[in-house]
Amino acid sequence: MEYRQLGNAGLRVSVIGLGTNQFGGKVEQEGVNAIIAAALDMGINFIDTADVYQEGRSEETLGVALKGQWDKAVLATKVGITPGGPREADASRQHIIAGVEASLRRLQTDHIDLYQMHRWDDETPIEETMRALEALVQSGKVRYIGASNYTAQQLKQANALAAADGWARFVTIQNHYHMLEREIEAKMLPYCATHTIGVLPYFPLAGGFLTGKYKRGQPAPAGSRGETSQYVQKYMTGENFDKIEHLTAWAAMRSHTLNELAHAWLLAHPPVSSVISGATSVAQVQQNARAADWRLDVADFESVNAVLE
Repeated sequence: MEYRQLGNAGLRVSVIGLGTNQFGGKVEQEGVNAIIAAALDMGINFIDTADVYQEGRSEETLGVALKGQWDKAVLATKVGITPGGPREADASRQHIIAGVEASLRRLQTDHIDLYQMHRWDDETPIEETMRALEALVQSGKVRYIGASNYTAQQLKQANALAAADGWARFVTIQNHYHMLEREIEAKMLPYCATHTIGVLPYFPLAGGFLTGKYKRGQPAPAGSRGETSQYVQKYMTGENFDKIEHLTAWAAMRSHTLNELAHAWLLAHPPVSSVISGATSVAQVQQNARAADWRLDVADFESVNAVLE
């Protein structure tokens, strides 16, 4: 397993991370225990969750699975979304302080390695948010802070304010990014490269579309997300199937899968610290981990981009 610096933080994380949004839901405790054991055995140390995943049960199952082996993991969780509340995004001091205490109880630990704001909150002054996060860092309950689903301008504004006051700054940004979703390349990636902020792409496989299991003109496999997910279905266009078929063959000629290529392509972008890959089985973790062994050279990277563009 390859490891990279987590932005400008003093942590090194596996280039393949583990997304756990199905833990405590589709994946029950026994399955979580097996997946965590396999991930750690393969050198995957970066684990990402959120307080809202499965209404907190994701954190609860991780607390059980990681008990006694926290030294092997870099745990990231999130706060800032309030489903069913008076507003969907809440980055207020009250919500952040209450959120971290609840997460620590569910995780059964005394600190969080990377605490991320899940979404930008238009109704709370960013100064209040950053001041609250600074207090958590000073208390030792949080080691580093990150953001998720921010624009480049929002990230820049937050870190400029924190820097001016000598507070902790966001060391990472977690955004939607894969071979068919490249909006962050325009402004976010250049900003992160300049300021050494680690990029943590989520949905690297476009909900499974970038595994190649969906075929042109055929119904989605039984039980797959593509049967009902509008997110996956939006990628099922003739143009995208052209790309997928070409890239699947291109990867196969190099003894790799499309899944591996999707991860390797993201990791070819220098600001990327770790790719957050969700898994609901040990087999999926093993498949994702294999991508860490493939480094695209410049010629291969340009060849893939020529297909995508």
